[in-house]
Amino acid sequence: MVIPEQELAFEFIRSSGPGGQNVNKVSTAVRLRFDVRGSTALADEVKVRLLALAGRRATKEGEIVLLGQRHRTQEKNRQDVLARLAELVARALVAPRKRRATKPTRAAGVRRLRAK
Repeated sequence: MVIPEQELAFEFIRSSGPGGQNVNKVSTAVRLRFDVRGSTALADEVKVRLLALAGRRATKEGEIVLLGQRHRTQEKNRQDVLARLAELVARALVAPRKRRATKPTRAAGVRRLRAK
């Protein structure tokens, strides 16, 4: 699964985390915006699962917003955010198994009645 680069929007902002002397000068934090509903790379059922998995990171408009500020460099934060998005998309690509209805065995029914 490859998401085109033009569907991702990066915004670089000042980080509240580590940074030393550069913390007030350099914008090292990364905010990634990915418009799931407008994406051409994903199937409709994957989009629904992805928005459900994203939880509060998804907006009402169908965008996923991820913030990366764990590292001191812009590039590492960018890679971190892309890795987290890739992991989220990989989890959404796996369709959940359908539950197969089963009957309890006769022996299980007997055990249940004996236990009463």
